[in-house]
Amino acid sequence: MTRPSPLRLGVSACFFHADPERKIFKGKTLLYAEESMLRFILSAGALPVLLPRASGPLTVEDLVAGIDGLVLQGGSDLSPTSYGEEPVRPEWAGDRPRDLYEMELIRACVAQDKPVLGVCRGLQIINVCFGGSLYQDIPTMHPKQMVHRDGEIYDQLFHDVVLTEGGKLSQLYSGVRESRINSVHHQGVKQLGNGLYVEALSPEDQLIEAIRLDAAAFVLGVQWHPEFQRDDNSTLLPARTLLSGFLDEVRRRRAPSHD
Repeated sequence: MTRPSPLRLGVSACFFHADPERKIFKGKTLLYAEESMLRFILSAGALPVLLPRASGPLTVEDLVAGIDGLVLQGGSDLSPTSYGEEPVRPEWAGDRPRDLYEMELIRACVAQDKPVLGVCRGLQIINVCFGGSLYQDIPTMHPKQMVHRDGEIYDQLFHDVVLTEGGKLSQLYSGVRESRINSVHHQGVKQLGNGLYVEALSPEDQLIEAIRLDAAAFVLGVQWHPEFQRDDNSTLLPARTLLSGFLDEVRRRRAPSHD
């Protein structure tokens, strides 16, 4: 019996923009994926496909037509110009070209009913794509100033999270109301985007930790990094439950021709 082909998950690329001073690939733009994200997707039997920016005769709609779902990686800050602000500090100027590229992918996926999962930056670009805004820097702009990123311990910084009763995450994690997550970000949701539903909060400072599009299309974003978690860390919200729930949504919508 022939095995069905694996689910193809498009992965939005991180950008190394052209740098004339770089000794390797001097002056060239590099697109890349963080390996733990690729391994996370592979661990569930799905095939990660790094998506370029559309060019030549192929449109973003063509790229999305070739995948079953989309995963938005973490990475660089969003540009405040993407949500109608100017950077308060030069180092918060963000990556406007990547913002535009990922918002095109999100809109094309919604139009084609391809599920979207956003991780960290991925949650933030989903929020901005639907008209929301961000705190450019949580430590200096959020009223409660809870620490959400510590560069020294990086993905070993954890805090509590509360799931919204009746939400998609609450359904996936049946019986779980509170848990813990990792935290590796200095920006976060300020104004929630149009049509978005809060799926989880940080109880200490009420910062939004997960969002979902309240529509027929499936779009979910989480502020933490499930791909960074170790399988044996039983104190954290299980990462594989999130990935399995997302893949279930992908399978429901998968085009029969992909089998």
